[in-house]
Amino acid sequence: MMKINKIYKVLGVGLGLVSFTACTDLINDEKDSVVRESESGGFTPGNPTELLASAYVDLGAYTDQNNIYALGAHTSAEMIPPTRGVDWGDNGVWRTLDAHTWDAGHPAVRDTWNQLNQRAYKLTEILASNPTPAQAAQAKFLRAFHMFHVMDYYGQVPFREVTQGVDDLPKVLTRSEAFDFIVKDLEEALPVLANAGPAPQNGVANKAAANFLLAKLYLNKGVYKAAKPEGPYTFDKADMDKVIGYANAVAASGYALESDYFTNFSTTASKEIIFVSLEATPQNRWFMTLHYNQNPSGWNGFATLADFYDTFEKGDSRIGMPAKGNGKEFSGIGHGFLIGQQIDDQGKNIIDTRSLKPLSFTRDVPLAGAATEKGIRVIKYHPSTAGKYILMRYAELYLMKAEAMLRGGDNAGALKMINDLRTLRKASALASLTQDNLFAEIGRELYWEGGKRTVEVRFGKFTNGTGAQVKENFTVLFPIPSQAMVSNPNLKQNEGY
Repeated sequence: MMKINKIYKVLGVGLGLVSFTACTDLINDEKDSVVRESESGGFTPGNPTELLASAYVDLGAYTDQNNIYALGAHTSAEMIPPTRGVDWGDNGVWRTLDAHTWDAGHPAVRDTWNQLNQRAYKLTEILASNPTPAQAAQAKFLRAFHMFHVMDYYGQVPFREVTQGVDDLPKVLTRSEAFDFIVKDLEEALPVLANAGPAPQNGVANKAAANFLLAKLYLNKGVYKAAKPEGPYTFDKADMDKVIGYANAVAASGYALESDYFTNFSTTASKEIIFVSLEATPQNRWFMTLHYNQNPSGWNGFATLADFYDTFEKGDSRIGMPAKGNGKEFSGIGHGFLIGQQIDDQGKNIIDTRSLKPLSFTRDVPLAGAATEKGIRVIKYHPSTAGKYILMRYAELYLMKAEAMLRGGDNAGALKMINDLRTLRKASALASLTQDNLFAEIGRELYWEGGKRTVEVRFGKFTNGTGAQVKENFTVLFPIPSQAMVSNPNLKQNEGY
């Protein structure tokens, strides 16, 4: 007769529990999960050191081109996922994101939900496994980071206590309740977290990272506390002052804007790097856009839109640097936006082996039926110099501060900040600052870093952006996945789905 030794919990909150059985008495050395005894159903604390190490590895989910990144970027007006013949068709899942025609069964909506909630629950288990104060502070920060994305994307957050039995349903926090819960975690963690200055290897939760996330929370508080997800949104000056205070605290630790824009995404030390994923690689960011015939060979996928590209002045350093073709590895690939004829490492024109024509990236790109050369490509992490994948950098916080100043009534101060940034990026000064040209500046600085959807929602531009076929207000939230709705009746489907 089979003897069930352990129940190993691989929780997708709201999706239920999966139990694995064994036909022997072999003992598994669990290092990244918590074991529950089947006889009692009670909680057995794990090793907090090993669990925390695993939680940092889990940050690699943010580097994928799918799921968390896709919901934050493909749904915005800065990226397009064209179908090229049979490539990137994938039953229409990419086109659906671009067109805002997703539903509760969309795989990226489902898998993002599972990834984020599983990771958040692991941090709850760490906090129940007798961690040191330093470990507990890091766990609270990481839990807040994952829960922030659940709240932002879905508007409600399931939460399971470790003391709950496997048949108990997770409770569900409203968006407002989730905001308060996340802020509490961060405020409790902040005094204990290490005070770290800028460094390419900032892969452990620190005070600057917590201040960054608190600033982001309060900048978006008007969205998260609104009576309706689509607004109207009210941005209180007291909240904007908090954003400014958190940004100032980070600057006091030595963080500042880096004069060379692409240094931020390389192995060279930058004054902007607040928090990175040490275990993951940014390679998907170049694979997902480079052509098959480039070196390294890419997946010939995503592009940006000419409308977005045209928001840059020609002299703006963020638009990129052309390839040199000087015989060095990967020198045929430029930085920033790749448009026009592409060259190899020796400076010779690349030939598209499918069309047998010179490979020249075009301004135009249709969502479906795109030829292999269609669309402007984007390289922020260059294959020859790429550093760690950035989860938080100072320029974003700098822009959050400028926006808070503008929303709080300090137009002159915000304008100076933006013009200082533009001067550093070799762009001309603005005569005045409005919400529209601030929104455009945020796009120019942070393009393809995964957070454009959140910015568009805050500025009231998400439902009318380029590519969106469904422009209904309800799309500012993603649906709760169908499987989660079935397994947890405490969840309520978002309006419109």
